[in-house]
Amino acid sequence: MRFFNTAGPVEADIHYCIPPLERLDAEAALELVRMHSYFVLHAPRQTGKTSSLLALRDLLNERGYRCVYASIEEACTTREDTSAAVRTVLGVLASEAKTTLGDGFPEEAWPEILERHSPHRALLEALSAWAAADAKPLVLLIDEIDALEGDSLLSVLAQIRAGFTMRPKDFPQSMALCGLRDVRDYCVGPKAGPFNIVTESVRLSDFTREQTVALLGQHTADTGQAFAPEALDAVWAQTRGQPWLVNALAWDACFENAANRDRERAVTADDIDAARERLIVSRTTHLNDLTDTLRDERVRRVIAPMLAGGHRRASSGRDLEYVRALGLIARDAPVRIANPIYAEVVPRKLAWLAQEVLEEETARYVGADGGLDVETLLTAFQDFFRRHSEHWRNRFEYPEAWPQLLLQAFLQRVVNGGGRIEREYGLGRGRVDLLIVWPQGGRVREYAIECKVVRDGGGLESALAEGAEQTARYMDRCGAEAGHLVVFDRRENRSWDEKIFRRRLCSEAGAAVEAWGM
Repeated sequence: MRFFNTAGPVEADIHYCIPPLERLDAEAALELVRMHSYFVLHAPRQTGKTSSLLALRDLLNERGYRCVYASIEEACTTREDTSAAVRTVLGVLASEAKTTLGDGFPEEAWPEILERHSPHRALLEALSAWAAADAKPLVLLIDEIDALEGDSLLSVLAQIRAGFTMRPKDFPQSMALCGLRDVRDYCVGPKAGPFNIVTESVRLSDFTREQTVALLGQHTADTGQAFAPEALDAVWAQTRGQPWLVNALAWDACFENAANRDRERAVTADDIDAARERLIVSRTTHLNDLTDTLRDERVRRVIAPMLAGGHRRASSGRDLEYVRALGLIARDAPVRIANPIYAEVVPRKLAWLAQEVLEEETARYVGADGGLDVETLLTAFQDFFRRHSEHWRNRFEYPEAWPQLLLQAFLQRVVNGGGRIEREYGLGRGRVDLLIVWPQGGRVREYAIECKVVRDGGGLESALAEGAEQTARYMDRCGAEAGHLVVFDRRENRSWDEKIFRRRLCSEAGAAVEAWGM
């Protein structure tokens, strides 16, 4: 029996998988090796990078090369200690050479090399001796290269570049440097310029829709358990092909869901929705690692304006590329969170404290027929915001977006009792869209809520007019039965009596929108 894999490299005999060399493009990689090229492979964590590198290693060894894969992640503990970093890198390479190739030369020769040479020369000398020790070309696949920091990283890259002209006889014929980011962006010294010996930079992509469906289809082929078409659509819609998320949703729906262990029962869209919610609240390592990056100032400069519904970014192009490399935002324009699951996790993480301490109870807003009274809910938030917003203003990690985060925490606290919230936000949209999805009496009711901010230099009436049209379009796209526009007035010297209002608006197409001033 095979399973969906959520931990470590894939093993084809026990895991459903898209062939790693298919994702990497094996022929293109082989061509780079034949050309004596040094190249970069970069991808976010848990996208299949290690699986692809291990498969490439095995293929190259079958084709007559000496190829070693080595993850140097443990070197992260050496920080700026160049001597310790180089020793760690050489130690890992020696261990992998013995395990993969049965080659004991590095283990025997490198202690003497380390004794004779400084840390800034030892790696070059060791790789040169290793390459010359056998007629077969040497190829190295070095993973987690960005585990090295500062001078340690610069020294390793400088030695690799210095040995480049000695290949293939006296230095590795080809080398792949792998990590989260493109190492071509690093400098090897204040006068030496960029790391410019790389022929090509390869980004390992997420699954396509076809690959996502194919992966799920392997489970059907093995067990006979089908995925309803709506379930396949839901997996793709929620993950956008992020490999770990695809596997995690499918694992939950097919193996953790007790009812679905009956392989006669097809996996439904409701099963995927339930798996999504369990995944979001599970605080798995993958999602925790992702949300931990929100403390990084480079990440904050990209994400904060999105959560605030801003038009302008405070980030640089380098910030955007860094956050893309983490897999947090989509690779293409416009700037937006990479997939709906991440889009849900980010504000929940940032609003977690507020959601935990708020005392709102779902039952207060649910009628005898099981319906959610959204107008009473927003009235309660309006009163809460007037009374307590100053208390919460400085309690969020992203102060630029604190009103929107407080609203989402309030809504989440209530809606968690029976429904869910879907969120859309991105740079340049000028608003944050929320959709409350509430099951009632065998059907699903949906309510659109749009958040806008009026700041100094902006006008309330223009914000209301623009917001009414935006809300109406969002309602139409989602099929929501009602639309609400929440406007946070952040202009100076405005009294609460001026800020607080409720007004019925009408879009140009005639859609009714309820506006709530805060």
